Amino acid sequence: MDKRKRSEWPRHTVQAAWALITNSHLAGFVRGKIYKGNFKKLCVPGMNCYSCPGAAGACPIGSLQAVIGNWNFKFAFYVAGFLIFIGALIGRFVCGWLCPFGLIQDLLHKIPFPKKIRTFRADRLLRKLKYVILLVFVILLPMFVVDILGQGAPWFCKLICPVGTLEGGIPLVLLNQSMHSALGWLYAWKNVLLAVTIVLSIVIYRPFCKYICPLGAIYSVFNPISVFRYQVDREKCTHCGACARACKMQVDPVQNANDPECIRCGQCKKVCPMGAIHSGCTSKKKPVA
Repeated sequence: MDKRKRSEWPRHTVQAAWALITNSHLAGFVRGKIYKGNFKKLCVPGMNCYSCPGAAGACPIGSLQAVIGNWNFKFAFYVAGFLIFIGALIGRFVCGWLCPFGLIQDLLHKIPFPKKIRTFRADRLLRKLKYVILLVFVILLPMFVVDILGQGAPWFCKLICPVGTLEGGIPLVLLNQSMHSALGWLYAWKNVLLAVTIVLSIVIYRPFCKYICPLGAIYSVFNPISVFRYQVDREKCTHCGACARACKMQVDPVQNANDPECIRCGQCKKVCPMGAIHSGCTSKKKPVA
């Protein structure tokens, strides 16, 4: 297989362009201030911290936590509707092509390391953790652990999310000296989680996406039913296993072309010697899956 056909840089270019578009408030990095204009009321598809100085839109997970306990507000229905619409339309295509933190993990994994870990014994079990995190930290805690005004806290953002630390916490602290005196154990804890995520991303492909990300958990539910989908032509497929070997998310397209773990990066299509794997919004004849 021609290595040029297997190159992921065209996808990374799209990821980088989208990251720039959704973080186009470059003045925020100069002033150390968060953009709060009208566009900030709109959610972006991927994990992109609201507190990032350059963020032009809102993170859907942060927005969901902010309003999930207040169903009397129309914004709550907007966030839920947005997630359902994006998920039903393209599923985890967002993870593979539109998430800035996905790009960061992709690039980190390209750093040479003596022994990359493709999978391990508890891998499949740990992938269930992102659903637990979604249920507990994004839904239940913000809904039931509320203040005197009945408002919940963004527990996932506050206690876990390394995206917020990298895109929001660190830049704001570096750009605002007045914030230094307010730093405490929570900021230190979040930086430890970020450091662990960075190291793991070098050794394991996309550990945050596989085990932690609640947004990926939401979109994964829609993978099997989304309008955009993958299909394998059973007449062309020779069951050579090239697609399964190429998949860094450990998905076998022949067994399930729309597996919840598939981020739709397209590598399986590139390596298939028979051209048996197709993607799009229209059905191909005689698919395997």
